[in-house]
Amino acid sequence: MPVARAQTVHSPELVETPLNDRRILDSPRFNHDIAPTRLTERSWTKWHIAALWVGLSICVPTYTLGGILTAYFGLSVGEALITILIANIVILIPLTLNAFPGTKFGIPFPVVLRSSFGILGSNVPCLIRALVGCGWFGIQTMFGGLAIHLLLSALFEPWQALGGTGEVIGFFLFAAMNLYIVIKGAESIKWLETLSAPLLLLVAVGLLVWALPHISVSELLAQPPSRPAGEPVYGYFFAGLTAMVGFWATLSLNIPDFSRYARSQKDQIVGQIIGLPLTMFLFAALGVVMTAASSSLVGETIADPVNLIGRIDSTGWVVVAMILIVIATLSTNSAANVISPTNDFQNLAPKLINRTVGVLITGAVGVLLMGYDLLQKLGVITSNVSLESLYSNWLLGYSSLLGPIAGIMVVDYFLIKRQELDVASLYIDGGRYPAYNPAGFVAFLLPVALTVFSLLSGTMQWFYDYGWFTGSLLGGATFWIASVMITKPSVAMARG
Repeated sequence: MPVARAQTVHSPELVETPLNDRRILDSPRFNHDIAPTRLTERSWTKWHIAALWVGLSICVPTYTLGGILTAYFGLSVGEALITILIANIVILIPLTLNAFPGTKFGIPFPVVLRSSFGILGSNVPCLIRALVGCGWFGIQTMFGGLAIHLLLSALFEPWQALGGTGEVIGFFLFAAMNLYIVIKGAESIKWLETLSAPLLLLVAVGLLVWALPHISVSELLAQPPSRPAGEPVYGYFFAGLTAMVGFWATLSLNIPDFSRYARSQKDQIVGQIIGLPLTMFLFAALGVVMTAASSSLVGETIADPVNLIGRIDSTGWVVVAMILIVIATLSTNSAANVISPTNDFQNLAPKLINRTVGVLITGAVGVLLMGYDLLQKLGVITSNVSLESLYSNWLLGYSSLLGPIAGIMVVDYFLIKRQELDVASLYIDGGRYPAYNPAGFVAFLLPVALTVFSLLSGTMQWFYDYGWFTGSLLGGATFWIASVMITKPSVAMARG
């Protein structure tokens, strides 16, 4: 049964949906945490969004990206840094485009997905995104827990004797801090990111000043790549580019979770342009310089900034640095890896799962995914898996999985729905949007099937190596064709 529109347009680009319809309020697909934001809640300026991206970008995994590209993708240092810069310019395209519906209608990522995958079908891509977010939550929490352990070791000598047990305790302390901030809501995230951005930039400058006297930048850039001599660079470059785009493949999907608080489309676009590419490039470059300088600084090569700073022979500096690293990792982890899974889990059963319950589920799944590493730190098991190898394989793998969803979202909103959504119907079963949209699943499963085929058969390896690009382009094109051929009546009704 069609649902009457309950939208009031207050400006040419922003739409507010009054929540005065009992069909919406009583719907099993609605709760107030994933409801459309009011105009008064859309207060994030371009500087808040830029600060968000500074906080997201300055983190331990970013620091290691240059090393990953040189060690595992056969690029030289200069090629690696150029690849990181280009990748973060490329990822701005889906980031800004997928932010549009969030900004215009004030709706989060799971609700945006209801348009392209169906009211119930949206749970499939939501859970895929949530699982990846929980995994990253666990990894970042491990880094944050290590920083807390080193901080307490510097302050209290008996704590140092705890070793891995101290790191595990730090892990759970840091996890609790993350979950508390997200439970407090969007304003706490805005406050954290705005506060942390200048502090994080200060940390980066301080580390650079510390490292530069111990390294020759010209010699570092002149080092030959690790790929076979004479091999052309383009294959290695595009594989590395795919992995680096995959680094923010998650946020390119759930950016509406943040853009729903943006003051305007201009604010979300300009804020992302200011905050993302240059910050990622500079902090990744810092990681390359610091890793190269570490042998002179502490006597051995260390690619992890937390452990490297922990080796400073000054209790005062270690304490200050670890506090700032905790803030850096907290700002990244809370925004990037807790908010989206929390909203995604709520989408399953909004009347049963509110924000607090969603946050606790996210934390529990994240802990379970890191159980192997926690047991290893406690000495229960041993493992020789390298962190850099884990990143390189995971970045390629999940970018292949998430690419089609990004392409589907862009095509659905801009080409199929022409930037018009019936927001009220997105919260109601049996309205203008179907429970499951077959076009969305066809467009998602086809690229995934080809990726699996390329892995199992050893043919079409390029489809996997360039997975985000091949997946997003094929997913978007397939969705457009399927929408026209399979679900044309539903699309027309949705426009109505």
